[in-house]
Amino acid sequence: MQPRRLERVRFLREPTIIALETMRSHKLRSFLMLLGVILSVSTLILVIALIAGMNQYFAARIANLGSNVFLVMQYPIITDAKELLKAERRNRQITWEDYEALRDNLTLAKAVGVQATRTANFRNERQSLTDVELRGVTANIGDMDVEEVARGRYITDTDNEHRDMVCMIGADVVDKLYGNSDPLGKVLTVDGQEFQVVGVAKRIGSTFGQSQDNFVYIPVETWLKIYGRNTSLHINVQTRGPEWLERTQEEARALMRARRHLAPNDEDNFGILASDSLMGLWKNLTGTLASGMVGLVSIFLVIGGVVIMNVMLASVTERTREIGIRKSLGAKRRDILLQFLVESTVMALVGGAIGVFIAWLLAVIVRSATPVPMSVPLTAVAIAITISSAVGVFFGVYPARKAARLDPIEALRYEN
Repeated sequence: MQPRRLERVRFLREPTIIALETMRSHKLRSFLMLLGVILSVSTLILVIALIAGMNQYFAARIANLGSNVFLVMQYPIITDAKELLKAERRNRQITWEDYEALRDNLTLAKAVGVQATRTANFRNERQSLTDVELRGVTANIGDMDVEEVARGRYITDTDNEHRDMVCMIGADVVDKLYGNSDPLGKVLTVDGQEFQVVGVAKRIGSTFGQSQDNFVYIPVETWLKIYGRNTSLHINVQTRGPEWLERTQEEARALMRARRHLAPNDEDNFGILASDSLMGLWKNLTGTLASGMVGLVSIFLVIGGVVIMNVMLASVTERTREIGIRKSLGAKRRDILLQFLVESTVMALVGGAIGVFIAWLLAVIVRSATPVPMSVPLTAVAIAITISSAVGVFFGVYPARKAARLDPIEALRYEN
């Protein structure tokens, strides 16, 4: 068994060396021959790298609602204009009473919090800011949300009970209003109301070029006292673990439907938003992009394969006498067929490897020089190499069969 394996390795090594030597001897022809494969593989890798990077970025920065958290909101995810109009007529606001009902009756949840959001104007003794996000929160939102405290503290239950005029501010608000000075204990005026700064949040950074640190948190009871209760709230529900998400969502849905006296056949007049819902919507969008690129990649692959086939046909013609000599010395049709198939596959593999390297290099440059996230998964590399090998095999079959069918006597008589 061992000698047979060694014989196979030697037999494959010879056409591999011939293919590499041919490409080395005819560099320009080899480059033009492999250009289609290089472009197709590079395009494929770059598209996959962009989609994979964007998926990771979206999951970490946008679809991350917190640790095992989902939201109960006035509207679900809606992508159709007609559905949005129907929802605006049908869906009622999420009220404080809805929050209390879920807080007191959800048996599967670990915690239930609530938040209210709007934009507001801010100023201190130095300068002012407009259209900054102002969010009223319960104390347990701090255990659910992605924002963390860098200095000071978060909003507490005591703050809410007493409707205290305190706030926690984001890093951008610190930079713009306080510069290098410590904002803790200082007064911040929000829409004419004075708040004491009790906490500063850790810097989060930007998402798609939009800063995520331009916010101020105050107690939700204080928020409602200032702006009134005629607004729709967001209820944050934290589950005991990822395996409890689906069951807890169903329990929350059942409680909300019962509160609103919906019949079994009635649609929900509220929305439940989870990270997997956002990721599903995002992957549908990126899937459309990927499917659109398949056509372009296929065109490049066909062009590259046809060029490889033509070069291999020319190689068969150039080496007709060599094929005749090999056959006269005992080489079988299978041996000649395999030799030319290996050569075409090696050529396509080299083109695929070059394409992978170019795509990886471009991905590194884009990731380091721009905010666009790029991530080249190993599965994409494996897919690209497999596809390029398949192109070499598919378009190498015809030249290989033509070489294998040559008559040895006629081949020996052939003159270049």
